[in-house]
Amino acid sequence: MIVRAKILIPMDGPPIENGAVIVSGERIRSVGKFPDLRKEYAHEEIVDLGEQALLPGLINAHCHLDYTCLRGKISLPKSFTDWIRAINAEKAKLSAQDYIASIDQGFAEAKRFGTTTIANLTAFPELVLQIQSPIRTWWFAELIDIRDSSRAKEIVDLAVEQLKTQKRWGLAPHTPFTASADLYRRSAQAAPLLTTHLAESREEMSMFCDAKGELYEFLREIGRDMEDCRGTTPMERFTEMFRGVPPSFDMTKDWILTHLNEIGAQDLDLLRQSKPDVSIVHCPRSHAYFDHSPFQFQKLRELGLNVCLGTDSLASNQDLSLFAEMRSFQKEFPDVSPEEILAMVTVNSAQVFGPENAFGKISAGFLADLIAIPVAGSNPLFEAVVAFERPVEWTMVGGRISI
Repeated sequence: MIVRAKILIPMDGPPIENGAVIVSGERIRSVGKFPDLRKEYAHEEIVDLGEQALLPGLINAHCHLDYTCLRGKISLPKSFTDWIRAINAEKAKLSAQDYIASIDQGFAEAKRFGTTTIANLTAFPELVLQIQSPIRTWWFAELIDIRDSSRAKEIVDLAVEQLKTQKRWGLAPHTPFTASADLYRRSAQAAPLLTTHLAESREEMSMFCDAKGELYEFLREIGRDMEDCRGTTPMERFTEMFRGVPPSFDMTKDWILTHLNEIGAQDLDLLRQSKPDVSIVHCPRSHAYFDHSPFQFQKLRELGLNVCLGTDSLASNQDLSLFAEMRSFQKEFPDVSPEEILAMVTVNSAQVFGPENAFGKISAGFLADLIAIPVAGSNPLFEAVVAFERPVEWTMVGGRISI
C-alpha cells in the first residue's frame, strides 16, 4: 500500500512535504514524495492520512507494565525507601491474573499514546506465554536475590527457560542493592540483552558510599549482606562486579543503564572509558515524582552517550505517554531542540536494541512501525510533535494498521 500524509518525518533526513511510504508486508519498501511514488506504484492501494504528520512509532526504553494497576494507589512517599515499602505492600495483594490484566491494560495504553516498541521489565516471566502483545516487545525478566545469593544460577536458568521461546528477550538484574554480583555475572553470560536500574536515588548513593541512611537500614534489617557498602558509588559498585572476569563479561557490553541520577566525576570517567557500548534511559516524570538529583544530561551528551527516554511504571507516573515524557524533558532541558528530544524516543531508543533492529526511522528496508498525528496550527513541526497531548488515532505495527 501507499501511505500518504501532509508531512513525513523520517528521522534520517529532512521532513518531506506531501510525503508517502510504500509498505510491503511488514517493511517499508520506499519513501518519497507522494506524486512520485504514486506514478511508480500506480496500482497500489492508497491510504491518505490527510493533514497529518507521519512519523516513526515511539519506543519506550524502560517500563514495568506489571504495575499498570497501581496507578494512583501509592501516596507521594517521604522517601525512596518508603516507596519501596509501599509498592511491596501493594504487590502482595495481587494475583497472577491481576498481573496479566495489568500488563494487557498497559500494552493497550502505551499503544494508544503512539508506542510501537517497548522494553518491558517483568517480575513474572512465567506469565509471558499467556500474554499477546499488540506492539513490538522486548521482555526482560527482573531478577532479585537479595536474601539468598546462593540461588543466582537457579534464578537465571529459570528465567532463561521461561523467556527463551520469545523472539525478543533479555535479563534485568534489578539493582546492585537487590542483586548479587553472581546474579549480574550469570545474567551477562546467559542473556542476549541486559538492563538494570543504577544510581537512581540519593539513598542508594548514601548506602554504598557511607554505609548509612534509610535504604541501608531497611536492607540490613531484611537480611542483606552489607559488606559491599564501603565508600564506592553505585556505578563503581556495578563496575566492581565485573573486575577479574573474562572479557565476555564486560560490564557495559549490551547493558541498558536506567536512571543514573546519582553520578560524580569518577562515574563519568567510567562511562567515558566504555561509551561505545552504553545506552542510558532517563524517565523524566518518574524522576520528578521522586525529586531525584538533577539528571546530568549535558555531561552525558558531551561524552557521546546514547540517551533515550522511558516511562517507568505507573507506580510512579500518571500514564504511559512518551509524548508526556518528551514535554517533561523539554521543561527540564529547554535548550535541547524538539528534534533531538524526538530522537530520544525513536532513533536513540532503537539503538538500545542493537543495530540489526531496523526501526525508529522511516527508511527503505525498515520495519513499518508508524504513527500519524495532526499538525494543523502555527507551531514549528518538531515543536508541534513534542507538544502533542492526545491519544494517537492511527498506528501501524509491522505493516498492520490499527485505528
